[in-house]
Amino acid sequence: MQDTISPDTITVNGTTYVAEVGLSSTVIVVLQRGWVAVGRIRHDKTSDVAELRDASIIRVWGTTKGLGELRSGPTSKTVLDKAGTIRFHIMTSVLVLDVDENAWAGKL
Repeated sequence: MQDTISPDTITVNGTTYVAEVGLSSTVIVVLQRGWVAVGRIRHDKTSDVAELRDASIIRVWGTTKGLGELRSGPTSKTVLDKAGTIRFHIMTSVLVLDVDENAWAGKL
């Protein structure tokens, strides 16, 4: 039996192992200097740099109840600016807010 390697798995002697480092979930990140972004976060725990893929800068929240309201997805008044992939030092994040991935799925 031949061992195989792919980006997220490795098969050794017929057993497939799945990488858990860098798993992705959708989050809103508040960064220093007031930048607020949303995207799919990936962070290898061995690095000080995280990245948001399919990211957008949230230029206008469009909320009546603060940033936390966006956990359920953008409002009709939210303004997003597509940004591609954003990389940032983890120490520059002020907070990371988990969001409803399904509510954001079509927006990223």
